[in-house]
Amino acid sequence: MDESLQAVSDDRPLVVIARVLLDSGLALLSERCEVRSGGLHATRAQILSLVRGAAAIVSDASVSVDAELLASCGPQLQIVANFAVGYDNVDLGACAGAGVLVTNTPGVLSSATAELAVALTLAAARGIFDAAADLRAGRWRHWDPSAYAGPQVAGSVLGVVGMGRIGTEYARMMKGLAVRQILYASRSAKPEVERELQASQVELAELMSAADIVSLHTPATAETHQLIDAQMLSLMKPSAILINTSRGSVLDELALAAALSEGRIWGAGLDVFEREPSVPDELLSAPRAVLLPHIGSATARARNEMAVLVARNVLSVLDGGEALTPVC
Repeated sequence: MDESLQAVSDDRPLVVIARVLLDSGLALLSERCEVRSGGLHATRAQILSLVRGAAAIVSDASVSVDAELLASCGPQLQIVANFAVGYDNVDLGACAGAGVLVTNTPGVLSSATAELAVALTLAAARGIFDAAADLRAGRWRHWDPSAYAGPQVAGSVLGVVGMGRIGTEYARMMKGLAVRQILYASRSAKPEVERELQASQVELAELMSAADIVSLHTPATAETHQLIDAQMLSLMKPSAILINTSRGSVLDELALAAALSEGRIWGAGLDVFEREPSVPDELLSAPRAVLLPHIGSATARARNEMAVLVARNVLSVLDGGEALTPVC
C-alpha cells in the first residue's frame, strides 16, 4: 500500500483508488480531490481500511465491490468508477441499495480489444505461438509442407456471440480479412450492423455449428455464466477455433480443454479466465491453446483514455452532475 497517504482535507472530497490508476486520470483527480491509492498489491483488508470516508472509489476487475466494501466506506460514498467496460466485479444491487452510482469505461477500449481478438484469431488459426516456440528451441530443421497447417481465415464463416461495441468492431476488422460470412447471436437484432457487414442473426446453436471461428463478446451475467458449455462446444466443427476476450465466466474452461485435448476443435485463443490470475492446468497443457494475461485493452491510448474517463465520471458526479457512462 502507498505509504505517502495524507490526511483528508476539510474541503476536498476523498477519492480512493483501490489499486492503481494511470497518471492521465490521476492528475485530473489530484487537482481537485484528496486521492489515496492502494497499489497493485493491495490486499482486501488494506482496501477495506483505505476506503473509509471515501466519496468515490475507483475499482477494476480484480476488486470486488460488494456490500462489505460499501459499508466500510460510509454513507458519504457517491460513486464507484470501474476501470473496465465489464462490471461483473460490482454488486449492482448493493450499490443501488446504498444510493451509489456505478460507471464503466465503454467505447474507448473497443478498438484495442477487437484488435487483440483478431490477433488471437490469427495466432490460434495459424499456430503462431507453437511455430515460434519450435524455432526458438531449435526444433525447426527444414521446411515441411505439412507442418503448422491450420485453418485459413479468408473465406471462413465468422460467428460473433454478443454484437455490442467490441463485437461489432471485431466483425468489422474480420470483414477486412475477407471472411466469407458473418453470423451473430445477440439478445436483440442489430439492423445497422447487418446492413454494414451483411451479417445475419441466428440462434446460438446454429452459430456454433456453422462457424469456422467463434468469438465471444458477451458480458458476464448470471444468464451468460458458462454460456459456452460442453454441449455448445460439441456443436463446433473439428476445424473450428474459439476466441474469448469477454469474461472467463462465459466459457466452461475445463470443457474447452477437453475438446482441445481430444481434437474435437482445432484451437482456441483466450485473454480472460474465470478465476484470474489462476488458469486451470488442463488449459495450460491443452494443445493449440493461445493464452494471454488479460491484455485486451492494453494499448497506451486505450488505457489512458480509460483512466481519463474514470476521472471525468468521478468529477462530474462529485460536482453534482450526471455520470458520463453510468451502469446504474
